[in-house]
This record gives sequence, C-alpha cells and structure tokens, in this order.
Amino acid sequence: MRILIIGATGFLGSHVARNLARAGHEVSGLSRSAEKDEAVTASGAVPLRGDLSDRENVIETMSRHDATVYAAQLMLQAEYDTLFAMAQGVAGRGHRLLFTSGTGLLSQRTDGAWSEDCFAEDDAFIPSRHIGFRLVTETLVRQAGHSGTVQAMVVRPPMIWGNGGCGHLRMFYSDAGKSGNVGYLGAGLNLYSNVHVEDLAELYRLALENGVPGALYHAVAGEVNNRIMAQAVANDLGLAARSVDFAEGVRRWGKFETLIGMATCSRSRSPRARRELGWVPRHADLLTDIGHPVYRTLAGRAD
Repeated sequence: MRILIIGATGFLGSHVARNLARAGHEVSGLSRSAEKDEAVTASGAVPLRGDLSDRENVIETMSRHDATVYAAQLMLQAEYDTLFAMAQGVAGRGHRLLFTSGTGLLSQRTDGAWSEDCFAEDDAFIPSRHIGFRLVTETLVRQAGHSGTVQAMVVRPPMIWGNGGCGHLRMFYSDAGKSGNVGYLGAGLNLYSNVHVEDLAELYRLALENGVPGALYHAVAGEVNNRIMAQAVANDLGLAARSVDFAEGVRRWGKFETLIGMATCSRSRSPRARRELGWVPRHADLLTDIGHPVYRTLAGRAD
C-alpha cells in the first residue's frame, strides 16, 4: 500500500512509519520544514511538504495514497474539523483511514486510588469531562467506516512507552530534577494501562492490512501503578519517592498534568485487537524503560 503518515515526525508516527516501511509498504510523511524532512527520512518514509492548516493540500495528498494514518495532535475542535474534512475528502475512493485517539478518554479521577473498572473496545463508559469531545470525533470516524464511504477505523492507545519516549516517565524524571525526590499523588495506586511503542506500531500495520472498517482497537500489554513507577525512578536516581497531595501536585506538575496524568486511573483491555487482528505484544514490562539516557538527562543526570 501507499500510506501517508500525518504526524510522522512525532514519537508514535515515526515508529509507525518505520514499521510500515520495513513491511514493504510505500510510506510518506507530512513535513513542514527541511529539518522535519530529515526526521521523516530517518524513519524510512518519503517526506512530503504539508500542514494540517491547509486541509485542501492535505486531502489532495491523501488522494494519492491508499491509506492515511492520523497520528498528529490538535486541539479537540480542530481535530474534529480536520477528521470531518478528511473523511469527506476521500469518500468513495476505498481509502483506509486510521485515527489515533487515546484511553485518556476513559480516565476517571481517583486522586491516587485504584479503580476496578477496566474497559474493552466497545464497553460503555462515561467520557472524561476534560477530553470527552474526542468521543464525538471517534464516532464520526467509525460511522464513516460503517457506512462504507471510507474504510475508517480508530486506534485508542493507552500509555505509550519504550525507547525513552514515555511521557509519564518523563514527568517523573523531570520532577526529580526539580524537586530532589519523586512524587506521586495520594496512594499512587492509580494507573494507565500501557503498551510499548513498537508493539503499538505493529498493531497499526495489522489494522491497515486487515482491520474492519468502523472498528475500534485498543492495544494493551500491561499495567504498572504510579507509585511503583515513581519508586523505580527514585531507585534509579538514588532519591526518595513520596506521596503528595493535590495542591502540591499542582505546584510540581501543573494543574492539567496533575488532573490528566497523576490524579486519574485509566485501565483498558484489547480483546478485539487480539482476536480480530491476531495482535500479540512482545514487550510486557514498562519498568525496563527505567534508566534510559533520555529520561536521566531530564533529571540532570547525563551519565
């Protein structure tokens, strides 16, 4: 297939591009500058100049491909408007479209407590009030897939880790560098289910090749709660890990990051992806990412 990656210069997009290129697909990636061109080329894709602010150009570029992976990040309304335009722009052409959502949509504020709720792909849930509008975008994409106008699907990743790219671990290491210890909120028993970025990239390939239009796919390999993660980071740096309350969390991480990252629990399962796509993750232990040089640099440890 000729596949376009929107967000090819990002952490996830670059891994998806690399996986698809290795599988023999013709992969292109949108790029906004010569510097970004180099990043796209490094992932095995061909850089094509484009910007989501110019939707007509993006849709024209999509029309020269068999499939598009949307792995970019926009504000929620802009994201919806962009996916609406894309779905209309390639309607009736047999185009395959994968929209990247996220299990933050499922998140519940627990302030550090564990939640027994754990959601498979099509389980009912109450959307997060912070990013619940993304469910509207997911529904738009899935309905386009069900209608047959576009072979559209949604991938809803949990916490992504591997190769030094886990945003949650980056927060812990940055916090350690600023505070001299590693904080977690409340009991620290809350968590996001997780997946290694290379396993997630493999799921994208399987969905593009064999996915069912209108489907939603999760990609879950394991779970590690915040307290265990914080203690592992602290051990790596020779520091202490400790519980903080919400007010201190806001001072350390900011209100949004405290609410979305440290105060919530988001547990998910991926039976449809495993059954329908035959997806089997190879990396199960997030703690093997502890100590990566990228993280240690954030804590002021360049050794």
